Amino acid sequence: MKFLQHVQFDNFLDTSVSFLTAFILGGLIGFERQYRQRTAGLRTNVLVALGAAIFVDIAVSLHGADGAVRVIAYVVSGIGFLGAGVIMRQEGNIHGLNTAATLWCSAAVGAAAGADLILEAILATIFILAANTLLRPIVQAIDRRPLDEEAELLNVIYIICDRHCSKFVMEQINITLIKYNYPPKDIEVEPFGDLDVEIEVTLI
Repeated sequence: MKFLQHVQFDNFLDTSVSFLTAFILGGLIGFERQYRQRTAGLRTNVLVALGAAIFVDIAVSLHGADGAVRVIAYVVSGIGFLGAGVIMRQEGNIHGLNTAATLWCSAAVGAAAGADLILEAILATIFILAANTLLRPIVQAIDRRPLDEEAELLNVIYIICDRHCSKFVMEQINITLIKYNYPPKDIEVEPFGDLDVEIEVTLI
């Protein structure tokens, strides 16, 4: 019955608040990713944030602040392996870097929640969501601006298809464009209605 020695209701309440915060904030970050049909969506971001919070909370309970610092260092490096799993290389183009960076940030939010830095975790979530939403139009505007007006032309192809066929359609788009020497610069997938998605292919 040694576990009874570690049962302290004050600590248990504190842990519950940390886990709930990580769950909610990770869910907010993941919802934005899920809405944009990214590889790592709602559940992945929640689990990353919650997992980081659990590890840090355990370290705090066992070894205090020093233990938390050591565990956070491992979380920072270890989450890179998970992020690498969502990065894909297709015909010279790399996709998923933003999603991998978001997972890294979700882990940071979870670590902050696990360390009882609730306000810091909330603030970090606000900035992460701002980076993924408010900066998006700016990035698109910059991408559409040609580097050399005489040599560069931007073309965007829009395709609407059933969401279950989106991966197959993107593969066929890649094959066709490469065949005719038009490698895509970027491919974005957005929800379109309840059953369809809109595939936006950017060519230069």
